[in-house]
Amino acid sequence: MTAAGEEPTSSVNDIAAHGMWAPGHTVNPSVVRVARALLAALQGGSGEGDEALPAELSELVAGVRERASVALPRIVASDGVRLSAFSIKLNDGGPHPVVIVPAGWSPYGWLPFLYSYLTLARRGYHVLAYTPRGIGDPALPSTSEGTVDVAGPKDWADGSTVIDYVEAHFEPSRIGFLGGSYGSGISQLVAAHDPGARVSAVVALSTWGNLATSLYDNGTRHLEAAQALIAFTGGSMEDKFDAETQQILTDFLHGRNLDEVVAWGTERSPESFVEATNERGIATFISNTWHESLFPADRVIDMFTRLTVPKRLNMWTGDHGAPEGPGLSGLLTSLPFPGLREPMREAYEWLDHHLLGTANDVPDWPRISNQVMFTYETAPVPGGTGRITVPARRETHAAWSDVTTGSETWYLTGPAGSGDGALSETAAAGWSRGFTAGSFTEATAMDAILQTGQKEWSGNPKSYSLEKFDRAHLLVWSSEPLTGRNGIARRIRGTATLRLAVRSTEDAATLVAYLFDIAPDGTARIIAHEPYTASDLTPNTDRTLGWQLQPTAYDLAEGHRLALVVNSCDQLYSFAETDGSTTTVSSPSGNEAALEIPLG
Repeated sequence: MTAAGEEPTSSVNDIAAHGMWAPGHTVNPSVVRVARALLAALQGGSGEGDEALPAELSELVAGVRERASVALPRIVASDGVRLSAFSIKLNDGGPHPVVIVPAGWSPYGWLPFLYSYLTLARRGYHVLAYTPRGIGDPALPSTSEGTVDVAGPKDWADGSTVIDYVEAHFEPSRIGFLGGSYGSGISQLVAAHDPGARVSAVVALSTWGNLATSLYDNGTRHLEAAQALIAFTGGSMEDKFDAETQQILTDFLHGRNLDEVVAWGTERSPESFVEATNERGIATFISNTWHESLFPADRVIDMFTRLTVPKRLNMWTGDHGAPEGPGLSGLLTSLPFPGLREPMREAYEWLDHHLLGTANDVPDWPRISNQVMFTYETAPVPGGTGRITVPARRETHAAWSDVTTGSETWYLTGPAGSGDGALSETAAAGWSRGFTAGSFTEATAMDAILQTGQKEWSGNPKSYSLEKFDRAHLLVWSSEPLTGRNGIARRIRGTATLRLAVRSTEDAATLVAYLFDIAPDGTARIIAHEPYTASDLTPNTDRTLGWQLQPTAYDLAEGHRLALVVNSCDQLYSFAETDGSTTTVSSPSGNEAALEIPLG
């Protein structure tokens, strides 16, 4: 055990080095250990059973205890459900704003982000964190009663009840919300629906724009994301959801009554209430990732572009929660790599300006900041991984429309001598290429949701091998090695679009398109991907399809090749055909198969 005043504990180091997620869609145990130690210290205990806090965190706790009182109230919702909460009330007698933090979707409720509550209090805020109804392990005090409403009307009403509570107990000067993941969507929805329009600012981290399309888009169900969320509530589906929500989730998992699923998800989408957010003038800060596995970035960006309020969008390398996780759950000044503190530093500065009235640089921030994926520099560390020494480059824009300044069209060709097709500057018609559908391949969006993207964020993106892609179950097209200027062949910025014709021996076909960066040695990194399911096909009859991949900011280096891969199965998504069926891609004359790349 490490004593206070000595070197930082291994748990704090582990959060900084490896993030907030552990394998199996769970919170990193180090996050829970640090949170429990912070809570014990706040309550005057020794944190027995947990590692002792490093001096820097002990000083943070001591400073908050000197100027504030801490409580664990139960807030009673309008229907009698008791919500578990954690509060810090500043006791200096002056007016202070309050930041309300709805917990994310995890068995631990409000517990994991104790560090962020203390950080907010030190900056001059009252803090009220609460666990949304139904979330949490029943054995934990941070769990709320009731069943999960999945950011529905009951959650909106609960948020207003929480606002009533803080007004009665804190008399705040202004009210803001900060949420990560599930808490981010609830934050936006409460702000848009509160009858008193009492919310001035929102920080939404790893959020969603449209819950319906996060679950079901381009005719394809995002099964892995939904299954992970169901498993991460802290109990069984039967215990955690009411009968109506159980039916919605069961229908989704089995591909039934999808119109009802979409209507249910649309009601729970911040995008559906942008007009209310605009009318209320709610200053909105959004932080998301390019390779987001739960809430794809495209609809978040669509929602952001419709906002007319003071707003900021940060797009980062990685996956859900990876950029913000360490800054929410526990960081020391001695960071393992540069740039780790930036995502939460900017979130706090947003609140400072809009709630505390701090005269900082926020009014001068461009509305959009895009981190260019994998442009960081790394150094090797024991274990065969890398550690970031220079953070990835960020680019700012006044509007999303400024991100893409041009485009380039690559036409798909028939097979060449290697058996693969080419990406050519010249249209090619009349060819067709088939593969056997129904098998997973080495071409996949990620090894595991949360985990693969968390490694990307820390400097260790997944490496693919083009040679290992089984051509019996997928198709490959690639360009020649590309030239450019200053070491960059293509500045890919925005959303790529794919057009091709497909036919199947079945009446439906799922296609998953992946865009890869191929290095001279044949190793590859993924740039973007997106599935599409065509239903109601006439077997063995062509249909032309077009769809957009997920947006990106990516520099393709000189001497590298651009590659498009199309298969039928990815662990993230539903599959519409029968194993062993044949899918054929072709290029009809006058509507040739093509990939349009956005450039900036």
